[in-house]
Amino acid sequence: MKNKGLIYAVDDESDIIELLQHHLEKAGYEFKGFYDALSFLHHLREKKPDLIILDLMLPDYDGIELCKELKKEENYKNIPVIMLTARTKLEDKILGFEIGADDYVTKPFSPRELVARVNAVLRRYREKQEEKNILEAGKILKMDIDKFEVYVYDKKVDLRPAEFKILKLLLEKRGVLLKREQILEHISKRGKFVYERTVDVHIRNLRKKLGEAGKFIKNIKGMGYKFEE
Repeated sequence: MKNKGLIYAVDDESDIIELLQHHLEKAGYEFKGFYDALSFLHHLREKKPDLIILDLMLPDYDGIELCKELKKEENYKNIPVIMLTARTKLEDKILGFEIGADDYVTKPFSPRELVARVNAVLRRYREKQEEKNILEAGKILKMDIDKFEVYVYDKKVDLRPAEFKILKLLLEKRGVLLKREQILEHISKRGKFVYERTVDVHIRNLRKKLGEAGKFIKNIKGMGYKFEE
């Protein structure tokens, strides 16, 4: 069976960890369980999971505070968290969602339902990630960042790496004026000396290759460039 992702579960009850392991591995996930926050955090620094199942009442840490810290950390904030707890009060659920939890499951729980929730949360995250990696403009231009491909009216346009980087930067910062030195810093390798006028050459070639979509790249005389639909 294809590996569907790595799941970490943090819960001080061994029977819960064993139950989760059995059903998640059966569903095609790689699984690792932890009985306290300290061992979980140590392992988290070594390898990030695709999703975390987190008990709120841990022996060495408050689950709410742990979730809050994870969602603040740049390296971990995009890892989805499902809270698994005996706390059934509405206030606890609301608090869980307010601090960034993606789902809230109360004990006792159905293992089949939990697996279904894991599937649903991961599907939402992966769809959102895919959307982030597709940049579009005016129903004319489409950029697939993962595949390193650009299309104008569904026709593929071959760009050099520097041209691709410039277009990606302009699309991500659309409407914002970017000075030549900013663009240059984005495309230049560290230690490699390149003239600012190189940017003008890349932009000129980029506009030509993009055809009608090239009109979106505006030259602000004496200042720089911006992408404007």
